[in-house]
Amino acid sequence: MDSTDAVIAVEHLTKRFGDVTAVADVTLRVERGEIFGFLGPNGAGKTTSVKMLLGLCRPSGGRARVLGRPLGDRSARARIGYLPELFRYHEWLSAREELHFHAGLAGIPPRERSREIARVLDLVGLASRAESRIGTFSKGMQQRVGLAVALLGTPDLVILDEPTSALDPVGRRDVREMLLALREHGTAVFLNSHLLSEVEQICSHVAIVDRGRVVADGRVEDLINVAPRVRVVALANGTPLSEVLARFGSVAPDGDAYVVTLRDADAVPEIARALVASGAAIHAITPLAGSLEARFLELVTQQ
Repeated sequence: MDSTDAVIAVEHLTKRFGDVTAVADVTLRVERGEIFGFLGPNGAGKTTSVKMLLGLCRPSGGRARVLGRPLGDRSARARIGYLPELFRYHEWLSAREELHFHAGLAGIPPRERSREIARVLDLVGLASRAESRIGTFSKGMQQRVGLAVALLGTPDLVILDEPTSALDPVGRRDVREMLLALREHGTAVFLNSHLLSEVEQICSHVAIVDRGRVVADGRVEDLINVAPRVRVVALANGTPLSEVLARFGSVAPDGDAYVVTLRDADAVPEIARALVASGAAIHAITPLAGSLEARFLELVTQQ
């Protein structure tokens, strides 16, 4: 495994808890300046994988390096920012005080802390609430505090677990812009999210994991554009529509229509001719654009 330039390089990583295998065989690679989406249903092994990357638990097998160092290396961990999905902060502290506490844990020199705290508060949109107690914040605002904590010290790698789950659309837009700015500065972002539309907008590369195994890994556009699909709305007259459409690919009902995953992308004119020949009245044949959500559901439900 050549991990010289990779921010994260993982090969056949496994983790067992007694008789339970949480992570069976994960292999992936994250490059510098890349926003990498790590996706999967609940119980797929995502959180356990992240814990291993952070050095919070030891793998049962396989090998991995983060920022060029073995898992758990303290010098590498000091260069990682992390926002867990379940976060709790000191409700009696102000946002500035909470960040001052974490800046100390991160080893930021005292003379630099005030400037660094002001920078991240402004970055996450909390500059005007710096002196407010965290206990008065909404969950979305507390999530912004968590993002600020993760960004302290300009880390080389940021690992985010559901960073926009509590945010409104404006907040999600702000986080998108923030992550894209991190990418422009060469920071790698490892993003775990169930909001697949958000992932599709900002991630250049994704891995989909199910039952502890990577079932797909590649560029977003490559995963989405796997096979052309059309939605057919027609009124049959004799031969069932599903029987006619099955000549051109796999057929799935969709309300009062059918979705056909085509074997040949240029088959639409032939479909129209076949439907007319069967006596069907065609209402619409609409090409369907691929989506990450559709591909995700296809992969995790066929296992």
